Amino acid sequence: MKKLLVCTGGGDCPGLNAVIRGIFKAAKKTKEWEVYGSIEAFNGVMAEPPFLIKLKKSNVGGIHVKGGTILKTTNKGNPLQFPVQDENGDIVFEDRTEALSEKIKSLGFDAVINIGGDGSQKISNALFKLGVPIIGVPKTIDNDLSATDTTFGFQTAVQIATDSFDKLVTTAESHHRVMIMEVMGRDAGWIALHTAIAGGAEVCLIPEIPYDINKVKAKIDSRYEKGRGFVNIVIAEGAKSRGGEVVGSVRETVSEHLRLGGVAFQLSHELKAAGCKPEIRETVLGHIQRGGTPMAYDRVLATMFGVKAFELVQEQRFGQMVSFKNNDYTAVSLEEAVKDYNFVDPNGFLVKAAKAMGMSFGD
Repeated sequence: MKKLLVCTGGGDCPGLNAVIRGIFKAAKKTKEWEVYGSIEAFNGVMAEPPFLIKLKKSNVGGIHVKGGTILKTTNKGNPLQFPVQDENGDIVFEDRTEALSEKIKSLGFDAVINIGGDGSQKISNALFKLGVPIIGVPKTIDNDLSATDTTFGFQTAVQIATDSFDKLVTTAESHHRVMIMEVMGRDAGWIALHTAIAGGAEVCLIPEIPYDINKVKAKIDSRYEKGRGFVNIVIAEGAKSRGGEVVGSVRETVSEHLRLGGVAFQLSHELKAAGCKPEIRETVLGHIQRGGTPMAYDRVLATMFGVKAFELVQEQRFGQMVSFKNNDYTAVSLEEAVKDYNFVDPNGFLVKAAKAMGMSFGD
């Protein structure tokens, strides 16, 4: 029997389990493959002893309706920048991909499927260059991979955010308040933009369009007459004012990322400082957007990605990432997959349409 390794890396995402199930079912049908999962991305491979589980009907059956991942996941321990302590006690980052490549080969795996976003597929590409027979599956609720038209988990995240936004609209109207809802989106504002359009927000602030606080205030003022009115704002966690910086906590020693969060409160402070009179309330959705049951669209997309990934394994088309392009399930090279980031186009139709409906981006 041939051995296939499956990993889920980066942030969790609705639909991950559906991908795992799709891979397992397609592989089981051939009666030629055994499928194993590495716990917490590639950390399970590098552990001593390796922390792997064999996938079978008893632990895979029915998981497509569950959020998260049965293989667990992590955004720490990136083998391209693995945190180690030097002789002075300082944390430095080393490239561990060669050691990981050798470990995968020594464990006798004939193929690897790595499910993850931009960072995870950069790891896939590095391993492929070292001779690892690997296939990538795109995963990100931020929809920030340009080599695929959409990624599973995005639609579920938008639906969760929209449901929450709809609830804020009624309380904003009842109290004549300005409601600010912060959603995920480190560098790309897709969740914020889609939620703002779906919910009918008056203001949408995204990383791709730095905002002028005075223009945001002017939009708010236009909605009030004699103190009566209301405004709903959607802001991506990575949004910033012109000349400003993103809002986040200090960097962790084991991660290369700044932990974003709190921009809703920053915006509230800026508006008050600019003379905004209406009462302001802030809501931060955070990880609510990542959890829970994936919607039907994401279950279908994720399942097809899993089946397509195994098809690429069977065809030995390694060094590829599954892609959904022009309503077709296809594949692109890992090199192409990580080449360009999928930013919102400030001059694209979605932004123009939102502005046509009277939405302000603070620009």
